[in-house]
Amino acid sequence: MNDSERRAALDLFYGELARLDDKVGGRRQLSLCDGRMRWPKRGVYFFFEEGEFREDGITPRVVRVGTHALRPSSSTLWKRLSAHKGSPGGSLPGGGNHRGSIFRLHVGTALLAAAEWSSEVQSTWGHGSTAPRAVREAEYSLEMAVTHKIGMMPFLWVNVDDEPHRESARGVIESGTIALLSNFDREPIDQASSGWLGHHANRDAVKASGLWNVNHVAGPPINDFLPVLSHFVDATSFK
Repeated sequence: MNDSERRAALDLFYGELARLDDKVGGRRQLSLCDGRMRWPKRGVYFFFEEGEFREDGITPRVVRVGTHALRPSSSTLWKRLSAHKGSPGGSLPGGGNHRGSIFRLHVGTALLAAAEWSSEVQSTWGHGSTAPRAVREAEYSLEMAVTHKIGMMPFLWVNVDDEPHRESARGVIESGTIALLSNFDREPIDQASSGWLGHHANRDAVKASGLWNVNHVAGPPINDFLPVLSHFVDATSFK
């Protein structure tokens, strides 16, 4: 796919998101969402971020794409979103668990590099799949900062209630969208702003792609997933 073909595919993709925005009654802010809302069981989500736009300077650009349960799992769309959102209550309210959310992990590494944090949190952030209470308490302030950052991000979601499988429609939409949006190792289109927090991430895949994603960013841009996305946009509603 050459640059002009990719631009055309991107225009089609954002056209589908505009339709999706209308179908669900507008983007939601994650901090204002909860599990009592009428979420589909499974789906694909698209996050935006303040100050990030397409080349027209008007259309918000997608900064994160994700799904869940591509392997057999009981995970739901809301469970995945709530892992990114963090914990509103509990013993560490407003925090979260970056070890259970790769999105939180990446945002946290960027926040670590963009400001001064204790050497303790710098030495433990992103290490291990679990952590003792003392470590989680030391990381609490950074987890709260991540919760605030992600919580302010608006997002859209498309209802794709298929069975867990890597070749599922959700997997096709996720991987295809990321590869199309990514500027990794190619001529940038709709590139990240100079002030985008992701420039401070510790993963080259994030910095170069302009996305809070690592998987699929080096994949060849394609448009084959667009009819699949369009089909499920037609079937999505939240109003």
